[in-house]
Amino acid sequence: MHSVATKTIHYNSTRILSTILAASTLLPPSSAFLRLSSPHIRRQQRRFNTTTRTLNIMSDTSKKPRTTEALVKGAAGLTTDDQANAEKRRKEGEFVRGVSTARNWIEDTEDAPFPVASGRYHLYVAYNCPWCHRVLLGRAIQGLEDVVSVDVLFPTRSTDDEPLGANLWKFEKDGQVGQNGKFVSFPSCTVDTVMGKKYVKEVYQAAGIDDQKSVPILFDKQTKQIVSNESAEILRMFGTVFQTISTQTLDLYPEENRAKIDEVNDFVYKAIANGAYKAGFSSKQEVYETAYASFFDGLDKLDDMLSSSKFLVGESVTEADIRLFPPLFRFDPVYHSRFKLNKKLLWEYKNIWRWMGDMMALPGMEPVSNEEYLQHCKQGYFGRTGNGTVPVGPPGYPEAYKHKHWSH
Repeated sequence: MHSVATKTIHYNSTRILSTILAASTLLPPSSAFLRLSSPHIRRQQRRFNTTTRTLNIMSDTSKKPRTTEALVKGAAGLTTDDQANAEKRRKEGEFVRGVSTARNWIEDTEDAPFPVASGRYHLYVAYNCPWCHRVLLGRAIQGLEDVVSVDVLFPTRSTDDEPLGANLWKFEKDGQVGQNGKFVSFPSCTVDTVMGKKYVKEVYQAAGIDDQKSVPILFDKQTKQIVSNESAEILRMFGTVFQTISTQTLDLYPEENRAKIDEVNDFVYKAIANGAYKAGFSSKQEVYETAYASFFDGLDKLDDMLSSSKFLVGESVTEADIRLFPPLFRFDPVYHSRFKLNKKLLWEYKNIWRWMGDMMALPGMEPVSNEEYLQHCKQGYFGRTGNGTVPVGPPGYPEAYKHKHWSH
């Protein structure tokens, strides 16, 4: 569904630049081009910059990827595991993540199948899902809360005795009795306010997609189509094409740092974000031990990287930081025990701990990193395995992330 030609984008950006130049001739000679004072002109300049960035980002991805290889390495870099011999590797104990196949792109052109627009798009998310978390972080930090609406799923999935079967994301606004026999509910959980469905799988089916059941979903309320279910690409859209209508001026994917951001993103995905699952969901001891070692090697490298800069790629927050935050937010309270990643706690990495405090202090972070958010995570990871017992502790999280550790 995504097929806007390069020359169309180029024409649009040229038209925007012409508008900027025409308007700039009305300013006094002392007004430098890069310091235009008119809000309208600044918006047009910003839109031109964003459109140019979009052209560069999508130079090789302006059509929906058709091959598995193109989906694994998508428009925002590495998105999942290499799918070669996936079933064989699973049988040998390795966790191999599947592929998100709904991969369209929102564009800043009026004739695009999915144009940038306020109020048109909607997110289906689960707070306990780290891939949803990165998308919600981008929405919050970019100030898109009034631009993109959201519905929140219950953190525990369906069971065998439900109509569509087990292991499906579902809406339970009023809560339910958990696997441990205790009733649990969350104020932030909603119903499906757009399609009125009970299960996410039904949202996919209504949009003509039968092979997917994951979240997040970026949904077009106007056409009732799924724009994307790949979190890396949704985050990239929020940080680029949505800049023209965001309330913040952050550039999460600046031109001069793109190569480095892409490099860090791939490393974080392999070693940390997906690396945690490689350890936690492995079914063979030797596979787990390999993933365990790789994960902590990754944390060592991150701590060293953050010894010389405030954020992962310089002194300003970028997309790379947003993609790292969800697994580290979960590490001490969840992954340390649930995924058997128990070599160290996060406070033992001085620079990472400082970085966590800087991330927690960013504008817009509180609703997507508070105590209830963490409780969703604990319920989702612990409440659907074994006897479903959800740990009470550790005490003090996530508030502890905001403060310098006494040992530092």
